[in-house]
Amino acid sequence: MAVKIRLARHGAKKRPYYRVVVADGRMPRDGRYIEEVGRYNPLTNPKTIDINLEKVDEWVSKGAQPTNAVAHLIDIARNGQPVVEKKAKISKKAAAAEAAAATEAEAGVEATQDAE
Repeated sequence: MAVKIRLARHGAKKRPYYRVVVADGRMPRDGRYIEEVGRYNPLTNPKTIDINLEKVDEWVSKGAQPTNAVAHLIDIARNGQPVVEKKAKISKKAAAAEAAAATEAEAGVEATQDAE
């Protein structure tokens, strides 16, 4: 039996919340699991990573294989590294509006300086 330490997705549509679980590799992603060893919430700022490292080490010593995503989360939990936050991308329309507002403000500043 191949035992995996992986993420099980919970939460509403477009609002994911994950449990770090130890499960048989043949079970579905959100199906039956052996034990829950942690939780991960990517929507909070900063992201919440709550993993019981003692249980994880115990399962790894028994032969459980963590997935790539879980291995990364475990490394972060061990080292206490803050998760690098991605910059929020703005749409082309919003970027154009910002640029227009900046040029308009700049033109307004030049007009007031000329009046003086």
